[in-house]
Amino acid sequence: MNLFRCLSVFALSLTLSTFASAEEGKWVSLFNGKNLDGWTPKIKGFEYGENYANTFRVEDGLMTVSYDGYDKFDRKFGHLFYKDSFSNYRFRVEYRFIGEQCPGGEGWALRNSGVMVHGEDPKGMAKDQDFPTSIEVQLLGGNGTDPRTTSNLCTPGTNVVMNDKLITRHCISSTSKTYHGDQWVTAEIEVRGNKIIKHILDGEVVLEYEKPQLDDRDEFAQKLIKKQGGKMLSGGTISLQSESHPLQFRKVEIMVLDDE
Repeated sequence: MNLFRCLSVFALSLTLSTFASAEEGKWVSLFNGKNLDGWTPKIKGFEYGENYANTFRVEDGLMTVSYDGYDKFDRKFGHLFYKDSFSNYRFRVEYRFIGEQCPGGEGWALRNSGVMVHGEDPKGMAKDQDFPTSIEVQLLGGNGTDPRTTSNLCTPGTNVVMNDKLITRHCISSTSKTYHGDQWVTAEIEVRGNKIIKHILDGEVVLEYEKPQLDDRDEFAQKLIKKQGGKMLSGGTISLQSESHPLQFRKVEIMVLDDE
């Protein structure tokens, strides 16, 4: 066996070993605490890979979304995409909101971000597209006074089924408590292909739904439906959002699951 083939077999074995460990119930970190290796930004108005104003960065070992290079937000919605796509998995982040909202941010975007799952390939996104067609697990922080749930559902270009009914409303609230201030919050998502998606906080399911699918009313989703030959979503990209309020992630982890 020549050297090239030996190296190829070793690399394949290492890859299979990594996925086997994840399937056996081990969390794998997707963030190394040093840089954004494996992650690529797509910010509205800019090409895929252009990190406008250093929006996404690592500070003090934390994955950080910052707007200190912005004069005004001006609807520059951004998403930081992980390099691989997934179908059956558990995903969790530890996040916190910090500082003040960027000037020009939408009122609803105060202490607002999200994790996008079952997302489209960012390389195919339009330059001026606000959000990837995806299922959004919305992350919200409290304002210090009023109740405000987190790990809600939003559906840019998508729909889901709840209680055997197709839900076409854009956002659905979870049953979570409110997390005020700059405390760290752990949000977990269990994704089972086209079957069921669960939002989990403090070990409790706060929202669940099934049959994630593309919305044929949406212009971007229409193109994806034609490309894939149907509406149903069974997998896709994962991305972290920038919607005008600074936040940080200290853990970003995944556990790949077996197909059921």
